[in-house]
Amino acid sequence: MVHEFDGKKYEEASIHQKEWGAKLIAELDLKGTEHVLDLGCGDGALTLQMAELLPQGTVTGIDASQGMIAAAIPKSRNNLRFLLMNINELNFDQQFDLIFSNAALHWVKNHERLLKSTHQLLRIDGRLRFNFAGNGNCSHFFKVIQEAMALDEFSSYFTQFKWPWYMPSVGEYQSLVESSGLTNTRIWGENADRYFPNQKAMIDWIDQPSLVPFLYLVPSHHKEAFRIFVIKRMIEETKKDDGRCFETFRRINLSATK
Repeated sequence: MVHEFDGKKYEEASIHQKEWGAKLIAELDLKGTEHVLDLGCGDGALTLQMAELLPQGTVTGIDASQGMIAAAIPKSRNNLRFLLMNINELNFDQQFDLIFSNAALHWVKNHERLLKSTHQLLRIDGRLRFNFAGNGNCSHFFKVIQEAMALDEFSSYFTQFKWPWYMPSVGEYQSLVESSGLTNTRIWGENADRYFPNQKAMIDWIDQPSLVPFLYLVPSHHKEAFRIFVIKRMIEETKKDDGRCFETFRRINLSATK
């Protein structure tokens, strides 16, 4: 299922995602000539950062959300393009030197298929560099959202609900990667726990992207009540004495070559 996001609101709410992505880009040691594919490019901010480091290369950013691509397209350059495309349906007639993804692939449920398709799109000696949410991520939000879904006034909306994320342990992901055909693989977990500077920053993150797959199923007359319950409980669960709000962010990292 493709979830639709508000790309402009995501630009404002994705402080932590951009922090992690900038760190990844700094570690890539780009030569300036690579052809790069960014999976789940979101609003395109990180895709643009890579394009600026590739004066003789190209970057293609893809995302399945029209709202995200709408926010990304104004960042297009001669060596940077954005496409509306589902990661589960990758379709290119070129191969890439680097396939990159930051804070997106936990939205992809079938990573066996993902690893196979990205392997095919890599040039010989091409690189994969993924960072996405792993086991233990967003423990407070998951606790609260499950409380909300179980309430009598909302539970009937979620009888057919399927959890939208895949967040494996390092060991589980290692097993998948071993059968992918990739080489020089390195997989590791990362504790990226963060404090939101204030309640507003946390609420913005709850609204975009965290609540999106849940509010989609709630009728319009109940959406705000559902949202308010989640926000109230999240403040109770995460607010510290100094006004900041704490959430767990646990990451899976993959570095590999073809």
